Amino acid sequence: MNQADESVEKAGGIQVIARAASIMRALGEHPQGLSLAAIAQLVSLPRSTVQRIINALEEEFLVEALGPSGGFKLGPALGQLINQAQTDIISLIKPYLQSLADELQESVCLASLAGDKIYVLDRIVAERELRVVFPIGINVPATSTAAGKALLATLPVEALRALLLDPLPVFTANTLDRQALDKQLSQVQAGAVATDRDEHIEGVCSFAVPLDTYLGYFSIAIVLPSSRATSRTKVLQSALRDSKQKIERAIGRASKKSS
Repeated sequence: MNQADESVEKAGGIQVIARAASIMRALGEHPQGLSLAAIAQLVSLPRSTVQRIINALEEEFLVEALGPSGGFKLGPALGQLINQAQTDIISLIKPYLQSLADELQESVCLASLAGDKIYVLDRIVAERELRVVFPIGINVPATSTAAGKALLATLPVEALRALLLDPLPVFTANTLDRQALDKQLSQVQAGAVATDRDEHIEGVCSFAVPLDTYLGYFSIAIVLPSSRATSRTKVLQSALRDSKQKIERAIGRASKKSS
């Protein structure tokens, strides 16, 4: 086989893998199952092509038939692969946290929502003279921290109403009231980066984004002295968005191949 033939074969193999991945993502988004016609429409491929790929996936138990009613769903082999893989969120996200901390030379953390507070699951403290240090496991009010706001923004309105006190607890002169908080949560839902500007502790700022992963919602935050925050806001926000994109592409609940 000459070099040209090898290149064509390699390109064809990559295309098949990409198409198979698209089909499995479509099935993952529809756990009740889909017909061949529905799959073909969702992935924009001919039905005959989908049929060939489905047959190959079925042989590996990555896809299984629904039975007499027709259609297909994800198969048991996928669950086995997931169970065999590392599913500890801390281990999965640690490299991204380290990369973010190294890039910015600021403290970063991974957090989850615990009632009306955030729970810090992991953190990397910046190795510099003026830095923000906080312990793993710390419970901090969600309404006055960027990590908390990023997570609150993922909740339905009814859940927020039941969870949060009214009026909200005040920690500094900059702590947001309920109206201002609701406005920022709407902005985060629309894609903005959550911010905390001296709202929980004077002299400390933070920026955060939510992570929608197959293990649930988490947030990653950059925490730094306020004296460095204003001049670096755009850089910090850009780095967070980039990190979010990389993490969700790898372990997102509904990861999609970017165009």
